[in-house]
Amino acid sequence: MEERRKIRKRLINITVPIFIEGLLFMLLGMTDTVMLSRYSDNAVASVGVVNQVFNMVILIFSVTTLGTSVLCSQYTGAGNSNKMTQVVGVSLIFNLVLGLATSLFLIFGGEILLELVKLDPELMSDGIRYLEWVGGFAFLQSISLTISAILRATNRGKYSMMVTMVINIVNIIGNYLLIFGHLGLPAMGVEGAAIATTISRLIAVVILLYILFKYVVPSFSFSQFKPFPFDELKKLLHIGAPAATEQISYSTSQVVVTMFANMMSIEAVTTRTYATNIAMLTYLFAMAVALGNSILVGQLIGEKRKDDAYRVCLDSLKRAMIVTGIIAGIVAASGTMIMGFLTENPNIIAIGATILMIDFILEFGRTINMTMVFALRSTGDARFSVYLGLFSMWVFAVGLSYVLGVHWGYGVIGIWIAFTVDECFRAVILLRRWHSKKWMERDLIK
Repeated sequence: MEERRKIRKRLINITVPIFIEGLLFMLLGMTDTVMLSRYSDNAVASVGVVNQVFNMVILIFSVTTLGTSVLCSQYTGAGNSNKMTQVVGVSLIFNLVLGLATSLFLIFGGEILLELVKLDPELMSDGIRYLEWVGGFAFLQSISLTISAILRATNRGKYSMMVTMVINIVNIIGNYLLIFGHLGLPAMGVEGAAIATTISRLIAVVILLYILFKYVVPSFSFSQFKPFPFDELKKLLHIGAPAATEQISYSTSQVVVTMFANMMSIEAVTTRTYATNIAMLTYLFAMAVALGNSILVGQLIGEKRKDDAYRVCLDSLKRAMIVTGIIAGIVAASGTMIMGFLTENPNIIAIGATILMIDFILEFGRTINMTMVFALRSTGDARFSVYLGLFSMWVFAVGLSYVLGVHWGYGVIGIWIAFTVDECFRAVILLRRWHSKKWMERDLIK
């Protein structure tokens, strides 16, 4: 019993900073949405679509970031600091190169991407300006995501949390000055929001690099990379490539669904943007628990305590389900009021409130999915969830969205029903996978 209390305390110490950081990071995105909603609904729609595209593109960084988190947590549990330093260096180099390539791609090919997702011509001008700024500095996001994953995996999530707090403040001030034009600055609207976001990310990277080399790898030396640790890169890709494939597939499917919404109306795009931001707040706690649980599972496996890893995962899931149910219930009951705060359009309010009621069911499936997928990745069993996700996302999330939303004319409500079917289907299968204990056969750090 005493040992279980110690494990639970470790989980809390890992999860609380992740939860606060996630809340702050979510507020960072919601701040743009709320402040732009005071500028125009079209501004919200254009930024919502652009962020969907941008988030899909930057998922390429997760090829190594996800592997970095898993290996750092297991090496931390095993007490192998030299190997962890090699993982840190390999991941930073790899993602910096990817980030720079992505930045160039988005600068010169951003307009083509927005045309591919059928962004309304009325929104195109704002969309291009926003993507040029945010996408042109995508390499900042690649470095930031990598370092944040390292800090969380090595029990230093509080630093990442504090950095997120700082950039929230910077972003709010920047939005206030640049979106609406204060203190003699021009009112730049969407472009102002993009500049504020970019400045805040630059500041975040500078602070995170300082923290990384001061507290995590203070004895970092290039001699540790002679010869180059290709075995660690191979492990990163072995874990990260399947996991990234799943995330890229999910994000791509969401972009396709966004195309369906674009085929409906600007109102549909705006409604989906608002509902998506609200839903993110609903599953924030579950996301934090899933991430914290995955780190602890990795550390316990590094300590050769797989039975404890099995139990702590199910214990984490139970708590996440309870809290998610409460939050989702409150949001569903307050849907009309929440949507009314964001817009005065009665159609958007009515449809958005209905979506939030459907989302109450969806969040239970999503909570199980996040917890199980992240935990399975931490054990090295990443491929199973990829195959399941590829099937379910495209058959249910995309295929059923088209049938219900476009073909049968249920619009965004039909899309949300399809999402719910997708999440709940995967939840059942993944939970059975964890109970099977087949993941215990994996061994990443022999």
